[in-house]
Amino acid sequence: MNNVFDELKARGMIAQTTNEERIRELLGSESVTFYIGFDPTADSLHVGHFVQLMVMAHMQQAGHHPIALLGGGTAMIGDPTGKTDMRKMMTPEIIEHHIECFKNQMSKLVDFNKVTLVNNADWLMNLNYVEFLREVGVHFSVNQMLSAECFKSRMEKGLSFLEFNYMLMQGYDFYYLNKNHACTMQLGGDDQWANILGGIDLCRKKARREVFGMTFALLTTSEGKKMGKTEKGAVWLDPEKTSPYEFFQYWRNIDDADVIKCMNMLTFVPVEEIKELAKAEGSEINKVKERLAYEVTTLVHSKEEADKALEAALSVFGAGAVSENMPSTELIANDFADNAISVIDLLIKTGLTPSRGEARRLIEQGGVLIDDEKVQNFAAVILITAFDKGFVIIKKGKKTFHKVIFNK
Repeated sequence: MNNVFDELKARGMIAQTTNEERIRELLGSESVTFYIGFDPTADSLHVGHFVQLMVMAHMQQAGHHPIALLGGGTAMIGDPTGKTDMRKMMTPEIIEHHIECFKNQMSKLVDFNKVTLVNNADWLMNLNYVEFLREVGVHFSVNQMLSAECFKSRMEKGLSFLEFNYMLMQGYDFYYLNKNHACTMQLGGDDQWANILGGIDLCRKKARREVFGMTFALLTTSEGKKMGKTEKGAVWLDPEKTSPYEFFQYWRNIDDADVIKCMNMLTFVPVEEIKELAKAEGSEINKVKERLAYEVTTLVHSKEEADKALEAALSVFGAGAVSENMPSTELIANDFADNAISVIDLLIKTGLTPSRGEARRLIEQGGVLIDDEKVQNFAAVILITAFDKGFVIIKKGKKTFHKVIFNK
């Protein structure tokens, strides 16, 4: 059997390990119970979570047993990692709603029959704080905690004592899962390295047990910037927040330098085949991007939605035809004043720009076309007669198309 460690490494997914030789040996010789945590900080999973789910899927397919931990308890505190300010406090009701949203989405991406699903609120919310400090807090060094990057980056602006407890709680999660579910390995994004080490140290000191940690690479561009952000915000897995077409287009439009990395991390296309795809040059790279977008959209949304998105993309990039699957916005009579609507208002209503200032800059840079005609003036308006055919097509830049519908 192929060792999943080698598979993950070949795909460039492994960032750090606590004991690479021992972890590789374990993953190649026995079934390992591991866990990955998901804090429900929003009502949808995003592409960062998808990387975690792909790792979980690779591990599961290799015969290892995953525990998906939903952080109903840790979300009450908020992880300071990667944040310049304290996270917004959420009520228990909001957290529970987010958890249900996560469960619904995850059930479409992983087989819950083969995953142990747990919520750390079940053991964290009932802890006695004094007992917790005596049993857990005593094993954590404040000096070591302050040296962790997740805390150092916050020291200048201020780190609340509330957030300072997060590492202890996540460490206790690992201890609890090791004790009650025979979990011997924690996986997470590389920004979780310090938190994972805290849990491993707690298991060693409190339970005298050897456990392991492994982090995977964050989804970043070749320039080191975090991927999964658009002008509208995060790229969500919820089709109501990021439509399958928009999701497809995000991956279709990534930089050439990032396509192979994403193909390795976000698809099940064999590594050897990806090596061949990496040889593509010039316009052939666009075919590889289409393949990437199709594969990821199929995994997240379904083959049917991927087919629709591909058809729409080929229409607008090819012959310039209008596809029914193109993202669209419908106007009503009240959107028009004196039988016209400004291009700036149109860009904002469609979500193509987040503000009037951004819309104006885009127009001044020549980045907006209406029905293939470049908009020359930021004060330009679209007359209601332009909708005689039922719609107009806005093109933003070279790659973004949007249909605006108005039925008189």
